[in-house]
Amino acid sequence: MGQHDFSGQSAVVTGSSRGIGAAIAVELARCGARLTLTGRDAEALAGIAAEVEKESGSRPAVVVCDLREGPAAAQVVDATLKAHGRLDMLVNNAGATKRGDFLTLTDEDFNDGFALKFHGAVRMTRAAWPHLVKSKGKLVNIVGIGSLTPAMDFTIGGPVNSALINFTKAIADRGLKDGVRVNAVNPGHIVTDRLRRRVEALAKAEGISYAEAEDRSRHEHGILRFGSSEEIAHLVAFLCSDRATYVHGSTIEIDGGATKGL
Repeated sequence: MGQHDFSGQSAVVTGSSRGIGAAIAVELARCGARLTLTGRDAEALAGIAAEVEKESGSRPAVVVCDLREGPAAAQVVDATLKAHGRLDMLVNNAGATKRGDFLTLTDEDFNDGFALKFHGAVRMTRAAWPHLVKSKGKLVNIVGIGSLTPAMDFTIGGPVNSALINFTKAIADRGLKDGVRVNAVNPGHIVTDRLRRRVEALAKAEGISYAEAEDRSRHEHGILRFGSSEEIAHLVAFLCSDRATYVHGSTIEIDGGATKGL
């Protein structure tokens, strides 16, 4: 059993086939929660499902779907209720946005960036909300520090993240009335496949080693090291626990000090 006790509770973690989402799912399972996993990669989800079952002793529900599609959110909630009979925690983690030169990014790139991370989270929240109200549950949106610090190559992700923070604050106001605790987490530079690809691209562009590119990237961001997905998972578990009952409508940066602004 993990540090927190979620025995008898169930959780949906979107985008849980790898990276931060997978780590959150495993941590919640370690704390006793019954899980529903979602993502577009069936093979990767099967691997995480096996790890979740090992940690919790219960088989997770697995929904292979694309949350950019309208009916998907209801399908995830229906599968959760069928498998677990209740819904106590929703972690909206799904969604990656394209980086690049603004002048080469297309309308389709922008629309796709909003479709999964923002609209997918909104649909999941709408579908899950009545059941979270019933269980006096918890909602955590995984956003990103780009919501606070604009970057020249992040003209899609930054606005998407900012919109999701605004939505989090707004739905948290509704949560006060309905008894649902709502917060957001802003991860910084976390060791995931996406970060590795960015470091590899820097190494190739500059003709330097991967280690040198890592050092340069950390220096540019003003941090001592990159974070781990498990560190994000520990924070999410805390926010869903009874130890965080007075944390509501908050946006918490976990970025090693990268965000310097207020």
